[in-house]
Amino acid sequence: MIINKKVLSRRNTRQRAALLELLASVTCHPDACWLYGRLKVDWPGMSLGTVYRNLAVLAAEGQVRVLHIGGAGDRFDGDTSVHYHVFCTKCGAVADVPPGLCAVPDADSAVSGCTGYSVSGHSMDFFGLCPECQKGLESGPSGS
Repeated sequence: MIINKKVLSRRNTRQRAALLELLASVTCHPDACWLYGRLKVDWPGMSLGTVYRNLAVLAAEGQVRVLHIGGAGDRFDGDTSVHYHVFCTKCGAVADVPPGLCAVPDADSAVSGCTGYSVSGHSMDFFGLCPECQKGLESGPSGS
């Protein structure tokens, strides 16, 4: 991941840089509370509000992706490359879809050509039950 120097030149740069570094180091698509729990170890004076504000700035600048999961709340992804996600409809788990699995060559320009829209990007999400939630269904309510 490339860290934009502009991001590091503002107030709270060390905290924001630490947040960006943490997001770049994980693949679990954490929520703000998870990030806060990890960051407050090194930044005891940091508030949850600071984490949310920095996430909003980083998202607005395209440094992180916000994954909207409905009632489960937002998750964040430090990988801003074009890739897709699969969401568990039961527990809210998120996983990356392997690169290339759903690749549509020149999708943006193809859609632009047939609709007349000036397409600036796209997303594709998949929904279903994660392996853990599937195990729960197999064992049934009585655990048998």
